[in-house]
Amino acid sequence: MTKTSEYKLVVNALTANLAKVRQFVAEHAFDYGFNDKQVSDIRLAVDEACTNIIKHAYDYDERQQVEIRMGFKKDRLWVTLRDSGITFERKIYRSPDLRDHIKKRKKGGVGVFLIEQHMDEVEYLIEKGDNIIRMVKYRN
Repeated sequence: MTKTSEYKLVVNALTANLAKVRQFVAEHAFDYGFNDKQVSDIRLAVDEACTNIIKHAYDYDERQQVEIRMGFKKDRLWVTLRDSGITFERKIYRSPDLRDHIKKRKKGGVGVFLIEQHMDEVEYLIEKGDNIIRMVKYRN
């Protein structure tokens, strides 16, 4: 059986679509041989990135869309999310103090931290006026 090397899903910017996105990335990651832990990491990172786009780039405007592309190259999986909302400025982002965050029982605010902890490579790009987050997970 020949495996396609690239897959695409476009969803409206609704939190209700996050389950569909998680299923999409998990299904293809499992098909390509990633283990349970790796697939869990990928699902979490993509979910957090999509959530950030819905909340921060689009301010919950469900008319907007998020494009998810994923593919495989030898020992790695890559996922890109594209949106046309407000740009995330990675240069000014500071990782949260997790101890303080837990102590104060803050909700949210750790998405970028979780994405970068669970993926092997993360890039934030702007291409043709769109925001792109590119994430890579190595199989081994």
